[in-house]
Amino acid sequence: MKKITLLFVVILIAATIFGQGGAAPLSKGQKQLNFGLGAGSNGLPVYAGIDFAVHNDVTVGPVIKLRIDDDISFGLLARGDYHFNSIIGIPREWDFYAGASLGFFGGNDFDVDFGIQVGGRWYWRDKWGLKLEFGGGTGYSSAIGVSMKF
Repeated sequence: MKKITLLFVVILIAATIFGQGGAAPLSKGQKQLNFGLGAGSNGLPVYAGIDFAVHNDVTVGPVIKLRIDDDISFGLLARGDYHFNSIIGIPREWDFYAGASLGFFGGNDFDVDFGIQVGGRWYWRDKWGLKLEFGGGTGYSSAIGVSMKF
């Protein structure tokens, strides 16, 4: 929790210093594909999902998680995030968000998977972004990946 708090403070300070009249990274109606690797205690966690911008500051969408170990565990979740760009005034090349997800995860037996997340992206060429996320949930606790607007 201390690491998440420290990350949050660093991002807020950077946003204050470099803020230039924030703009939403995704406008209402836009979509983006997210995929990458998670950090977990066992196996290789991978994920893929789609964000649908239902508001300039809110995205929702499905996420598929896989954890490849001696066996394969998978999950399907619904996810929602609030994007803080317009509130804290950071440029659209950056994205700072927090949210929650709910679904199921498991192998032979499935458990409810509820998680919260906080993360950020840096977009280059206005279409591709690098993503770093911290949070909780079943399957992995943190993730690094790539986002593509379409």
